Amino acid sequence: MKESLLIKSILDGNAQEYAILVNRYKRPIFNLLLRMTGSREDAADLAQETFLKAYDNLESFKLSNNFFPWLYAIAANLARDNWRKQKHAASHAEQISQQMDSFLEEKTAVEEQMIVMMDTQRLANCLNELPHDYREALILRYHEGLPMGDIGKALGVSTSGAKMRISRGIEKLRALFQSSFSTSSQVPKGK
Repeated sequence: MKESLLIKSILDGNAQEYAILVNRYKRPIFNLLLRMTGSREDAADLAQETFLKAYDNLESFKLSNNFFPWLYAIAANLARDNWRKQKHAASHAEQISQQMDSFLEEKTAVEEQMIVMMDTQRLANCLNELPHDYREALILRYHEGLPMGDIGKALGVSTSGAKMRISRGIEKLRALFQSSFSTSSQVPKGK
């Protein structure tokens, strides 16, 4: 069933059909939240909260739009609030490191060749050091494979704003990664 018709049916009182949307998007939302929070428990809690909040606000959804970017924006806002409260930087780096193989599989051929040569742990640490806005944009583009327009909607920016975040995110990630080699190769003097 087409999403807009399904949502219209839910809004018309067929609340049980909301389970179709939940089943369709529970895995992508959980995975995104896992990458953003670094905690399976937090991701599960936030995913549940995302779907509850989306249901409560479904009447504000524009039927002409795609549902996933709107749902993602809700999840991202909840994750940002959680991140501000808990500041899971260390566990986030561990989770990104553990999830990096699946992240790498989604890259384009040229980027995949570059990334494969990189040290996965260093890349995960560098990704964790990126500002949250850039990290989010990169995950949406390269892990979830979303088109630029949907990324812009999910992040609450224009399509060109999404392109800029991804471009700047890649530049910053590249610079952080390159500098990680120079700092790790410095051997302490003495003994």
